[in-house]
Amino acid sequence: MTHKTKGIVLRTIKYGETSLVVTVFTELFGLQTYMVNGVRTTKKSSAKANHFQPGAILDLVVYHSDQKSMQRIKEFKWDFLFQEVLSDVIKNNLALYIVELLQKCLKQPEQNISLFHFCEDILIQLDAAEKEVTANFALYFSLQLPQFFGFKMNDNYEEGLNILDLLEGNFVARNPEHPHFIEGKYAEMTSQLLKAMHPFELTQFKFHHDTRRALLQHYLNYYSLHISDFGQMKTLTILQEIF
Repeated sequence: MTHKTKGIVLRTIKYGETSLVVTVFTELFGLQTYMVNGVRTTKKSSAKANHFQPGAILDLVVYHSDQKSMQRIKEFKWDFLFQEVLSDVIKNNLALYIVELLQKCLKQPEQNISLFHFCEDILIQLDAAEKEVTANFALYFSLQLPQFFGFKMNDNYEEGLNILDLLEGNFVARNPEHPHFIEGKYAEMTSQLLKAMHPFELTQFKFHHDTRRALLQHYLNYYSLHISDFGQMKTLTILQEIF
């Protein structure tokens, strides 16, 4: 049986001489793996293979069976045609960071429409973002994503609660007994970033690139405390070089 669904490409692996194995976060079925046959044989088919770049948003017609671990794609086309995300070096690496972080958080093939729409909108906003917004985009996404997985940071920062406990996800009055916390200016900056509800608000944050690197590392440490087998982010090194 076939189904129509939108999907965000997370990962693509070459298979054999002509095929691809593609990991896709779909609107209908959540995280899925698909075999795509015959897309690497000629120049024309290779152009079709370009649809499966990480971060691409596609309209799909898929075969789906709950009993199978790998599904098949019958038809595919662009749902949103990016102007910059797949071609601009900085935005492309940000998109790669977004899809890698998302994939590390997704553990089961469960439908999550609100998460899908959030990620779809994030990528579209990234495509249109100005330079000042792009600079802080990874920080914004890293702070917003946990709300969909049950470990959102609470912005209860105030004068007496100014240390961010990364195990609890709350601002507290004194240093915890464990080493996983943020204090000082980084805690205050995190509180300010948590108040941003839309990417265009990121223009107000004029951070030095060293500050962005430090904050992003703190946030990824937060993920490692709350996501089992989180491991290392392969895109982090490149992203830090860009910043």
